Amino acid sequence: MSVAKNIEITSTSELSFDDAIKSGIQRAAKTINNIRGAWIKEQKIHVSDGNITEYCVMMILTFVLTDEN
Repeated sequence: MSVAKNIEITSTSELSFDDAIKSGIQRAAKTINNIRGAWIKEQKIHVSDGNITEYCVMMILTFVLTDEN
């Protein structure tokens, strides 16, 4: 039997939505073990002077809890 937990994180990138997703998952994986999936809940951009300045994603990560014995 396995038990999973979901957490919500936000990640940003000046390059793209894809980069924001990848960097968010990589950063979360430094402190959260057993990440199994992600649901991209929301995407938005910041605009300045008619140009995109930042890509933002809100995602829900799923990770499996482990027993510490």
